[in-house]
Amino acid sequence: MDLTVEVDCPVAESFRVQQTAGMFDLPLAERVSQRFEVELPARDEAWSIGLIVGPSGSGKSTVARAAFGDSLAGAAAWDDGLAVIDGFGETPVRKVVELFTAVGFGSPPSWVKPYGVLSGGERFRCDLARALAKSYEEPGAVIAFDEFTSVVDRNVARVGSAAIAKQVRSGVIPARFVAVTCHYDVAEWLEPDWVLDMATSQLTRRRLRRPRIELEVHRCRLEAWRLFARHHYLSGSLAKQARCYLATWNGEPVAFAATLPIIAQKGRRRFTRIVTLPDYQGIGIGMRFVEAVAELHVEEGFRINVTSSHPALIRHCQRSPSWRTVAVKKTGQSVANQRAAFAAYRNSAGRAVVSFEYVGSRQGSVVSSQEERDGESGA
Repeated sequence: MDLTVEVDCPVAESFRVQQTAGMFDLPLAERVSQRFEVELPARDEAWSIGLIVGPSGSGKSTVARAAFGDSLAGAAAWDDGLAVIDGFGETPVRKVVELFTAVGFGSPPSWVKPYGVLSGGERFRCDLARALAKSYEEPGAVIAFDEFTSVVDRNVARVGSAAIAKQVRSGVIPARFVAVTCHYDVAEWLEPDWVLDMATSQLTRRRLRRPRIELEVHRCRLEAWRLFARHHYLSGSLAKQARCYLATWNGEPVAFAATLPIIAQKGRRRFTRIVTLPDYQGIGIGMRFVEAVAELHVEEGFRINVTSSHPALIRHCQRSPSWRTVAVKKTGQSVANQRAAFAAYRNSAGRAVVSFEYVGSRQGSVVSSQEERDGESGA
């Protein structure tokens, strides 16, 4: 699709305008105009993700506005008297949670905060989620987002790009997405089907490939939990006898997990804490890390479970052959007659939870009904 856009504006007469024209030998006219001639894929072509990129002033927003009209979104106005989860009008809360999770904003403690107190990365993901909410009203619509990742740390930008690409391609977000940005570093992470570079006005039809993410898993001390505690949706406390693990990416801490024995079940352990830092959510880091830790336990001869109410974790385990559902508790489960030694044992009373056992290295194993009565993880 060929697109021609011409924009102009009047030149105001003033002493400083005349002075500037004289200093830099600028020819003055009554109006200043600029013309952009570009090619874009047609809407009836098969594509899922596009990227319009180029330096500031190159016409990115102008072309995107001409091509996508009201579908072009960006940073939104939020009511700071409301929690961000209340900023989606009549959209059902289940859909809002799905949107937050899809863009990598998977921290329930932050969902109940107002927009103004969130970090730059969290605000970006909230704006993106609100723009994508239109996909539920118009499945298959094109949603373009201006100034994509312009106000966030570049690590957040790359991870956020990968998160949205993953959800659009999987169909979780039922829309086509176009990022409009001056940052070329998101291209590989967004994996667009086409790229329009406004620096050259050239359209390239090709799907880029995301770089590999290599995590290092370390056994760590309990003190490492301090960095992650405030991001956990249940409790910031952690039992002293917990085994703790840390995942790092390029030397930076990104995720934490801890396990405990299951009460009265020899050789069984459970995940009690799983947290991925907000800036690294949405691209599968957390569950890859959890499965690596689970595999370490299996190698030691343990069987290990996870119990959670978090929709993203539940969805992953239900779809993955590495996990087997062992219990679904719509109202949770309390542990009756606990011994004094387990007075601080966290149960799931009042929460709908699903329990899974890791079977990644021993598919098809049989577990008795007695063994399925595992403890709660609060992961």
